[in-house]
Amino acid sequence: MAVLPNALEHRVFSDLSAYVRAGDVLVLNETRVIAARLFGKRASSGGRVELLLLHPSDSLRYRSDATRWIALARPARRLRAGERISFEPLGEAVVVNEGAEGMREVEFALTLGFEEFLAQAGRLPLPPYVHNDSDDAQRRYQTVFARVPGSVAAPTASLHFTPELLARLENEGVEIVRITLDVGLGTFRPIVTEQLREHAMHRETYAISPEAGATIETARAQGRRIVAAGTTVVRALEGNIRTHGRIVPGEHATDLFIAPGFEFGVVGAMITNFHLPRSSLLVLVSAFAGRERILQAYAEAIALRYRFFSFGDAMFVAR
Repeated sequence: MAVLPNALEHRVFSDLSAYVRAGDVLVLNETRVIAARLFGKRASSGGRVELLLLHPSDSLRYRSDATRWIALARPARRLRAGERISFEPLGEAVVVNEGAEGMREVEFALTLGFEEFLAQAGRLPLPPYVHNDSDDAQRRYQTVFARVPGSVAAPTASLHFTPELLARLENEGVEIVRITLDVGLGTFRPIVTEQLREHAMHRETYAISPEAGATIETARAQGRRIVAAGTTVVRALEGNIRTHGRIVPGEHATDLFIAPGFEFGVVGAMITNFHLPRSSLLVLVSAFAGRERILQAYAEAIALRYRFFSFGDAMFVAR
């Protein structure tokens, strides 16, 4: 679906070149989802344990040499400090600290390298509503340009891209640049507060290369449009310019919560999927396009039986 200033249009994703035109800069998030979901057994009882690794204890960025990690644990009430979790014969983890909302700090002692451990013991953490953890679903939950490991969720708007579509866009004069934002749990954390302003986003790290930053800044100076592939790109770019006043390359972090009334400084159009109610993602899209336009678009999508969420359909939204 294309949500335009004065119309809604229904197209297939391969028609994207009808909306992203020569001179536009298309910004992709080339993060790679790690196999962060682990299943082990409590050494004391043999009971099943699930860990969702979020980030190393001393960094928000992924590090393959990190041995201490912050994880979301289930069943957390049984995982007290000192509890050992077996991943036999690959090693074990011990709970070293207990946090709120099911968070635990765990330290790994492994018989092999960490990345090899994840490859053997881990699974990509597909959203629970997918109800399909097949190898095919695991393969599909990664963009064709995924390169930099660090996310616990895919930038799902970009799952629609194919190498052929990207090549066609470039041949038609669209500049394509890549940044990285490590998608964390906070992106999908539901809004439970009565007032939007009370919702707190978790910090997520992102990186912009000097080349990408220069391309985006040149396009802005020339009045060319920046098209964000996904809400993660929107948050990275808008968080960067709100902090620095311009696009500044390097490694950064943002906890920016974009809600209606937000003044966008970079992004002129975006690609996004259809999101869950009471999510910060839906609030962001409403801030970008206007609440009434998004309600109309969602009503049409429901009537026409669009698919929602991670493996669902997409919208191109122009401001």
